[in-house]
Amino acid sequence: MTEPSPAVAAAIDGELRLLDPVVRASAALLVSLLHPEFREIGTSGRLWNRDSIIAALTAPDAPSPGPLTASRMRGVQLCTDFVHLTFDTESKGLHSHRSSLWRRTGTGWLLYFHQATPYVDDPFADV
Repeated sequence: MTEPSPAVAAAIDGELRLLDPVVRASAALLVSLLHPEFREIGTSGRLWNRDSIIAALTAPDAPSPGPLTASRMRGVQLCTDFVHLTFDTESKGLHSHRSSLWRRTGTGWLLYFHQATPYVDDPFADV
Protein backbone atom coordinates (compact mmCIF):
# COMPACT_ATOMS: atom_id res chain seq x y z
CA MET A 1 0.00 0.00 0.00
CA THR A 2 1.36 3.41 -0.91
CA GLU A 3 1.61 6.31 1.49
CA PRO A 4 -1.04 9.02 1.06
CA SER A 5 -0.04 12.38 -0.41
CA PRO A 6 0.72 15.12 2.15
CA ALA A 7 -2.69 16.69 1.45
CA VAL A 8 -4.57 13.43 2.00
CA ALA A 9 -2.48 12.70 5.12
CA ALA A 10 -3.37 16.15 6.53
CA ALA A 11 -7.08 15.56 5.90
CA ILE A 12 -6.93 12.11 7.52
CA ASP A 13 -5.14 13.58 10.53
CA GLY A 14 -7.81 16.27 10.86
CA GLU A 15 -10.62 13.74 10.51
CA LEU A 16 -9.13 11.50 13.19
CA ARG A 17 -8.79 14.49 15.50
CA LEU A 18 -12.49 15.27 15.01
CA LEU A 19 -13.34 11.74 16.17
CA ASP A 20 -11.56 12.36 19.49
CA PRO A 21 -14.08 13.07 22.31
CA VAL A 22 -11.73 15.70 23.79
CA VAL A 23 -11.68 17.63 20.50
CA ARG A 24 -15.45 17.23 20.04
CA ALA A 25 -16.04 18.82 23.46
CA SER A 26 -13.84 21.88 22.83
CA ALA A 27 -15.23 24.85 20.90
CA ALA A 28 -11.70 26.22 20.36
CA LEU A 29 -10.43 22.96 18.89
CA LEU A 30 -13.51 22.57 16.69
CA VAL A 31 -13.10 26.12 15.35
CA SER A 32 -9.51 25.25 14.45
CA LEU A 33 -10.69 22.29 12.32
CA LEU A 34 -13.99 23.45 10.78
CA HIS A 35 -14.11 25.84 7.83
CA PRO A 36 -16.18 29.02 8.42
CA GLU A 37 -18.53 27.84 5.62
CA PHE A 38 -18.75 24.29 7.04
CA ARG A 39 -21.94 22.33 6.32
CA GLU A 40 -22.97 18.84 7.43
CA ILE A 41 -25.79 16.42 6.72
CA GLY A 42 -25.91 14.30 9.88
CA THR A 43 -26.97 10.69 10.34
CA SER A 44 -30.48 11.92 11.24
CA GLY A 45 -30.69 13.97 8.03
CA ARG A 46 -30.38 17.21 10.00
CA LEU A 47 -28.49 20.07 8.36
CA TRP A 48 -25.73 21.69 10.41
CA ASN A 49 -23.42 24.67 9.98
CA ARG A 50 -20.26 25.42 11.93
CA ASP A 51 -21.96 27.41 14.69
CA SER A 52 -24.82 24.95 15.21
CA ILE A 53 -22.61 21.83 15.33
CA ILE A 54 -20.15 23.47 17.74
CA ALA A 55 -23.02 24.57 19.99
CA ALA A 56 -24.55 21.07 19.97
CA LEU A 57 -21.27 19.24 20.61
CA THR A 58 -20.10 21.54 23.40
CA ALA A 59 -23.42 22.11 25.20
CA PRO A 60 -23.34 21.24 28.91
CA ASP A 61 -26.09 18.66 28.33
CA ALA A 62 -24.56 17.22 25.12
CA PRO A 63 -24.82 13.42 25.04
CA SER A 64 -21.58 11.53 25.56
CA PRO A 65 -20.64 10.11 22.17
CA GLY A 66 -18.90 7.02 23.51
CA PRO A 67 -16.04 5.40 21.62
CA LEU A 68 -16.14 6.18 17.91
CA THR A 69 -14.08 3.92 15.68
CA ALA A 70 -13.24 4.53 12.03
CA SER A 71 -12.45 1.98 9.35
CA ARG A 72 -11.83 1.82 5.59
CA MET A 73 -10.60 5.42 5.45
CA ARG A 74 -9.57 6.41 1.93
CA GLY A 75 -8.71 9.74 0.42
CA VAL A 76 -8.08 11.37 -2.91
CA GLN A 77 -6.85 14.86 -3.68
CA LEU A 78 -9.42 16.30 -6.09
CA CYS A 79 -7.42 19.44 -6.90
CA THR A 80 -4.85 21.67 -5.23
CA ASP A 81 -7.23 22.85 -2.52
CA PHE A 82 -9.66 19.93 -1.94
CA VAL A 83 -9.35 16.41 -0.54
CA HIS A 84 -12.22 13.93 -0.45
CA LEU A 85 -12.27 11.29 2.31
CA THR A 86 -14.60 8.32 2.66
CA PHE A 87 -14.75 6.02 5.67
CA ASP A 88 -17.07 4.13 7.99
CA THR A 89 -17.65 4.65 11.70
CA GLU A 90 -19.21 2.68 14.52
CA SER A 91 -20.39 4.05 17.85
CA LYS A 92 -22.71 2.34 20.32
CA GLY A 93 -23.79 -0.10 17.59
CA LEU A 94 -24.60 2.60 15.00
CA HIS A 95 -22.70 2.15 11.72
CA SER A 96 -22.35 5.05 9.28
CA HIS A 97 -20.78 5.56 5.87
CA ARG A 98 -19.09 8.97 5.86
CA SER A 99 -17.87 11.40 3.24
CA SER A 100 -15.83 14.55 3.95
CA LEU A 101 -14.42 17.38 1.86
CA TRP A 102 -11.35 19.10 3.29
CA ARG A 103 -10.37 22.52 1.94
CA ARG A 104 -6.90 24.06 2.06
CA THR A 105 -6.87 27.56 3.53
CA GLY A 106 -4.16 30.00 4.52
CA THR A 107 -4.07 28.35 7.95
CA GLY A 108 -4.12 24.72 6.77
CA TRP A 109 -6.70 22.06 5.93
CA LEU A 110 -10.23 22.61 7.31
CA LEU A 111 -13.33 20.43 7.09
CA TYR A 112 -15.62 22.08 4.54
CA PHE A 113 -18.43 19.50 4.14
CA HIS A 114 -19.40 16.24 5.84
CA GLN A 115 -22.19 13.71 5.32
CA ALA A 116 -22.99 10.62 7.38
CA THR A 117 -25.40 7.90 6.26
CA PRO A 118 -26.37 5.13 8.68
CA TYR A 119 -26.34 1.53 7.46
CA VAL A 120 -27.08 -1.97 8.71
CA ASP A 121 -25.25 -5.04 7.37
CA ASP A 122 -24.20 -3.38 4.11
CA PRO A 123 -23.03 -6.10 1.70
CA PHE A 124 -21.21 -3.46 -0.37
CA ALA A 125 -19.28 -1.89 2.55
CA ASP A 126 -15.96 -3.30 1.30
CA VAL A 127 -16.39 -1.91 -2.22
